[in-house]
Amino acid sequence: MSKLIKKDEMYKRWISEISENFRKSQLKVAVKVNESMLRFYWSLGEGISEMSSKADYGSGFYNTISTDLKDIFPDVKSFSPTNLKYMRYFYEMYPDAGKRQQLVDDLANSENRQQPVDDSEIIFHIPWGHHVQILGKCKGEPEKALFYVKKTLENNWSRNMLLNFLDTALYEREGKAISNFTNTLPEIQSDLAQSITKDPYNFDFLSIREKYNEKELKDALINDISKFLMELGTGFAYMGREVRLMVGEKEKFIDLLFYNTKVHCYVVIEVKTGEFDSSNTGQLGTYVVAVNHQLKGEHDNPTIGLLVCKGLDKVEAQYALESSSQPIGVSSYELSRLIPDEFKGSMPTIEEIEAELTDEMKDREGGQDS
Repeated sequence: MSKLIKKDEMYKRWISEISENFRKSQLKVAVKVNESMLRFYWSLGEGISEMSSKADYGSGFYNTISTDLKDIFPDVKSFSPTNLKYMRYFYEMYPDAGKRQQLVDDLANSENRQQPVDDSEIIFHIPWGHHVQILGKCKGEPEKALFYVKKTLENNWSRNMLLNFLDTALYEREGKAISNFTNTLPEIQSDLAQSITKDPYNFDFLSIREKYNEKELKDALINDISKFLMELGTGFAYMGREVRLMVGEKEKFIDLLFYNTKVHCYVVIEVKTGEFDSSNTGQLGTYVVAVNHQLKGEHDNPTIGLLVCKGLDKVEAQYALESSSQPIGVSSYELSRLIPDEFKGSMPTIEEIEAELTDEMKDREGGQDS
C-alpha cells in the first residue's frame, strides 16, 4: 500500500510542497534568531560603551564582564572578551540603529505587514561573523562598513567572498572608472553603468610572466573566468572572446564580450597591456556601435564599452571620452604575482610532466614483463 501511495503524483507533489514550506520556515526562523541576537549584541555594546565612558574600569573591564556573564550563562559561548569588544564596536559604528526598535516591534505584531528595511535596519540582517570581519577592516568608517553590509545582502556573499572584497578594497574602487556615461546615456542607466565599473581592476588572482603580452593576459583572464567574473562584479555573464562581427566588408573581432543583467546591456571589454592611448576609444566605439546593430535586442539597453589599460593619464582619458558619442569607461588594472621570465622558463610544462610520467609508467611495465 505504501509503495502505491509513493507513486501517486498528487501525493508526491504534496510531500514536495511540505518539504519546501518546512525549509522556508527554517530559514525564516534562522533569520529571525540571527536578527534578535544581533539586536542583543548591539544593546550590550551600547551598555559597555556607556559604562566605559562613565567610569574608568581599567584594562580588565572586558575580562570581568566576560567572567560574570559566563557564570550567569555557562552554556553561552558568545561572551569572550574579544567578542564583547566587537559588540562595543558594533554599537559605536551604528549608534542610531536601535532607535526604530519600537516601530519594528509594532510592525512585527502584524502578520501581514512587511517590516521596512533601511540603512538603520539592514545591519541586523547579516550574520555576526560577517560583522566581525567588516568591523575589523572598517573601524571608524561607518559609511564604508555599511557599503559592505549592503553588498553582502544584495549578493548573498559568504564570509570568504566578503573577505576577498574587503582585502581588494572594493569600496575605494567601485564606480570609479573615468567615463562619459552621464553624457551618452539616460540618467538611470548612466548611474547603473557607472556602478558596475571599478578603478583599478584587481587581477592579483593571475600568475603570469613579467614580460607578458596582451594575448597572454587575455588567455589568463579567460582561463580563470570564475575569478575574473567575480572581480567584474554582480550580473556579468561571459558571452565570448574574439567575437566576430562584420563591419562593412571587414571582419572585426571583439576582445571580450559580456552581458550585464543589472544594466540589461552588452558590455564590450578591451584589455590593453600598455598605457591608455586616445585612439583606443575610437576602436572601442566602433565595436560598441557594431554590437548595437548586430547583437542588441529590442529590450536591451544601449551597449557600453570598457577599456582596461595598464595605466592611464586621467586628463587625456577624459578628453578622449568627451570626444566620443558612445558610452565608454576607462580604467586601469593591477597585477602583483608576476613570475620572472627566467624562473618560468625553467618550469616544466604540463605536456613535459605528462610525457615524463608516461615514460616512467612504460619503464615500470617493461621491468615487470622481464
